[in-house]
Amino acid sequence: MSNQWITSRTAGNVRIVTINRPEKRNALTPQMMDDLAAAVRAVDDEPQIRAVVVTAEGPIFSAGIDVMSLAESQGNVGEQNPARWLRRFAERLQHDLDVIEATEVPVIGALQGQVVGMGLELVLSFDLRVASEECKFSIPESRMGLVADVGGTTRLSRVVGPSRAKDMLLTARSIDAQEALQWGLVNRVVPTAQLTDAAVKLAEQIAQNAPLAVGLAKLIVDQGDGLDKRTQMAFERWAQSQLITSADVQEAVMAFLSKRPAKFEGR
Repeated sequence: MSNQWITSRTAGNVRIVTINRPEKRNALTPQMMDDLAAAVRAVDDEPQIRAVVVTAEGPIFSAGIDVMSLAESQGNVGEQNPARWLRRFAERLQHDLDVIEATEVPVIGALQGQVVGMGLELVLSFDLRVASEECKFSIPESRMGLVADVGGTTRLSRVVGPSRAKDMLLTARSIDAQEALQWGLVNRVVPTAQLTDAAVKLAEQIAQNAPLAVGLAKLIVDQGDGLDKRTQMAFERWAQSQLITSADVQEAVMAFLSKRPAKFEGR
């Protein structure tokens, strides 16, 4: 897939999706969010793709929502109730992030410069996040009298915990890459020059494993949030019962006995 602001390319078993609007600090429009979600979700229909890396051109990953596109959308409200229009607008963006999060193929973000507002809400829908050393994260909506309404309060609190989420949301302050690493907001911090390579290397490490098992492990973690322990463990048993007769398990056993790398096919 390739269009003006969202481009895709394939490197082996890894799909690299890039936000390509550096002249606007990769500010996100609703159409860009729709296109990004579609580009990520498409890999679920491509068995050879085992992981996705989302990158961004230029020095900044994303400055958040494109304010001009938001103003233009508001100008088209017409006779609609403004509150209802806002709910529909937020629902559209929430749906895009839900689509990314629900993609069975793991999604990794390669993050540089600044990750602000909806940019941070976007990366919270990824499974793993690799940040450059100079990267900074903020969610400044409270400075504008607003809340983070595209999953920001919800996903942020689930990733870093309620107390740390409140620290970011209520103060609107930026945190640096090392603090983000300590909090669990990112999984790796690397030199800027190594950012994309590090994210792709992590994706390739995932791609070496059995894709059905990877997808179900992701599903158990994501869908298990909020479930009681016994229910989630029942989910684990169900997943294992689906995998045990798969060709990938048989291949793993044969590879182990033959002392060779396994060649998984996702079936």
